[in-house]
Amino acid sequence: MTGLPPWPRVAVVGAGAVGGYFGGLLARAGAPVVMIGRPAFVETVNKNGLFLDTLQFQEHVRLEASTEMAAVDGAQVVLFSVKTTDNAATARAIAPLLSNDALVLSMQNGVDNVEQIRAAARIEALPSVVYVAASVPRPGSVKHVGRGDLVVGPKNAKTERIAALFARANIPCRITENIEGELWTKLVWNCALNPVSALGRAKYGQLAGSADAWKVVETAVYEVLAVARAANIHPPGLEDPNAALAGALKIATQMAEALSSTAQDMNRGKRTEIDSLNGYVSRRGAELGVRTPVNQALYALVKLAEGRA
Repeated sequence: MTGLPPWPRVAVVGAGAVGGYFGGLLARAGAPVVMIGRPAFVETVNKNGLFLDTLQFQEHVRLEASTEMAAVDGAQVVLFSVKTTDNAATARAIAPLLSNDALVLSMQNGVDNVEQIRAAARIEALPSVVYVAASVPRPGSVKHVGRGDLVVGPKNAKTERIAALFARANIPCRITENIEGELWTKLVWNCALNPVSALGRAKYGQLAGSADAWKVVETAVYEVLAVARAANIHPPGLEDPNAALAGALKIATQMAEALSSTAQDMNRGKRTEIDSLNGYVSRRGAELGVRTPVNQALYALVKLAEGRA
């Protein structure tokens, strides 16, 4: 197609399931993409391309891969998709490499990543809410089983640049004026589904089909909403707890074949992001005087399981 401006150079910092999926789609659409990852990933991708096994297609996508953070140099857009436990170290590593007009997009679980990135390295990252069910079955391969859309905001020149970039690659990206509320909406789903999937070693569809498991999901949802209300945060569409629970069921049904990212981390013996999910809700609840016994229990149990791993 003629008349379109050149693609911006995109660097994916943290080439896991999320970074691999969205960065891979951008590369497939024509964007110059470099992914920064571990040696096994880099070797496979530089030799064979990144294998995207999606609901719509299966294809090897050619792109650049590097083990060196220096590959960020010259990028106009940085997809910041490392685990939340690596926020500070990664932010400090890329800060000296960023151009003045580079956009850094946090594509992570949790609600306070932008604040962590700013505190660590004075990078003014943009928040986003990412909905995708994907995994990395082996280095250089991404398996996609559900959704694949983003929310950014509030509306300004930077978020419009991001939305236009994703739209050009046919990736749904919505701009909202209530990005904090949208982040908490996803936090509700993550706190309710992620640890139960991990501790039960169950796919989301199995949670939806278990009345006993769903009672845990239900109580976790109510607790997160109570903390949000105390913090004067308004997750859109979740003012009614019944609507929130229906939303959790919809997510579990849409992504029935998915294991939560927490479950995937535990299965690989890796640290999870539970501190940024149920752990965050438990801490924030304590600050605000809101009891969160189920979220505290889920947090504690995942931390014990991490210790065994």
